[in-house]
Amino acid sequence: MMRLLALALCLGLSLPASGHAEPAPAAAITRAAIDAVIRPGYARFRAAAETLEKDVRALCEAPGPAQLETARAAFRDTALAWASIEIVGFGPVRAQNRLERILFWPDRRGIGLKQVQAILATEDDTATDTATLAQKSVAVQGLGALEYVLFGTGAATLAEADAFRCRYGAAIGTNLAKIAARIAAAWAGDDGIAGQLARPGPDNALFRDQDEALGEVTDILIHGLEQLRAVRLNGFLGETPDKDRPKRALLWRAGLTVATIKANLDGLRDLFDKAGFADHLAEEDRWIAASIRFEFAQADDALSALPPRIADTLADPQAREKLAFVRVVSSSLSQLVGEHLAAAYGLTAGFSSLDGD
Repeated sequence: MMRLLALALCLGLSLPASGHAEPAPAAAITRAAIDAVIRPGYARFRAAAETLEKDVRALCEAPGPAQLETARAAFRDTALAWASIEIVGFGPVRAQNRLERILFWPDRRGIGLKQVQAILATEDDTATDTATLAQKSVAVQGLGALEYVLFGTGAATLAEADAFRCRYGAAIGTNLAKIAARIAAAWAGDDGIAGQLARPGPDNALFRDQDEALGEVTDILIHGLEQLRAVRLNGFLGETPDKDRPKRALLWRAGLTVATIKANLDGLRDLFDKAGFADHLAEEDRWIAASIRFEFAQADDALSALPPRIADTLADPQAREKLAFVRVVSSSLSQLVGEHLAAAYGLTAGFSSLDGD
């Protein structure tokens, strides 16, 4: 009943002409997004990547089952830290192909996988040096490549003494730690991207006014929801069970598909809550915040009930139905944010970086 009411509000209510954000609320939301979400998110990713680098190198120095599990646990932490902040698709992460170097996905034709397998098969020593690895294909130097090293075919040899495989994994770990550190550093001070976002103006090369800055922050929500639905979910979840492609799911070998989807949504919900989007809405627009929070809670409940491995989720009709429900909820959230929330703050409804707008 509550969901039907929320959807009725979402689909049926007209938008009031009043309720546009004044410059002060727009500035407050943008500043809070930087301080409470973006900076801490990249800092967590940096810390996780540094631990991952350390743990993979420790595995290389002293191979064993416990050391392999420690490295795998560090990988899981890093992948989830990234999933919660990858929603920020602008700024330093776009420089030097960092976004793709951290995670090359989707890889529908398996080109990246073949490149990683070729490195392992030929024991290409240039892949074990961070400097030369960084010059190779983006597909062989990030989380996707390291997942195969740690969880893919032949990974069990890491617990014994697979020197080349481990050195390659260690180089990937170092590469990720360096990229994470550079992104976090670029956001840390107010003389770079953070200052440009927080202080828009006619002399600002990126953001001429508060509406443009707020639009960029709001677009994190819009783009993140569309990315979740169009790439993360639709990439493997078919309209019917016979159309499912579990091996096209992100990080399925590590059993992290569901967890990364949940981390994506957690990151989006954190941005909505911690940036204070709800705090500056006009009285007549507060239903939007209530509906957005309701939908996030519905998605979280559904994902929390799923098995960690995507093959198990898809094989269970009830679990699969919950995952399909998350796809429906993501569409509802896209409408609430892209149309209603954006309009309430005087932004162009429906803009999306996935559409190139």
